Amino acid sequence: MGSAVSRVAAATSEEALAHFESLLKYETDCWDVHHALTNDLQNFVLVDVRGETLYEQGHIQGAINIPHPRLNEKRLAEFPHDTLFVVYCAGPHCNGTEKAAIRLAKLGRPVKKMIGGVTGWLDEGFELQSLTDVCKKRIA
Repeated sequence: MGSAVSRVAAATSEEALAHFESLLKYETDCWDVHHALTNDLQNFVLVDVRGETLYEQGHIQGAINIPHPRLNEKRLAEFPHDTLFVVYCAGPHCNGTEKAAIRLAKLGRPVKKMIGGVTGWLDEGFELQSLTDVCKKRIA
């Protein structure tokens, strides 16, 4: 008797390749987003889909805040239709990214989720920016 891990046979190499390659069409990670942001390679709009209060308390620098229930054509009108949106929320325990991605896909917009969200961002050692930090810099 095998373990619960091997009880169901693994996919073939060909199936595994197709599956894992397809995931990259839907997901990106904190390191790739951070690299793009810090190397002037940002060719996407980073969207924090949490509520405004959480965004104000701490968000990824360069992200805009559109809570997932407010993602609609009117709110996105300022962006060209082929703009890639990368969405994130609190972390792996939150399904806000999936709700946001569904809304964006229904609007015909390209979308990927940043896996890990804020939790993953912090776990990688990256910092968040709060609106208090922004105000302090403007005053100084």
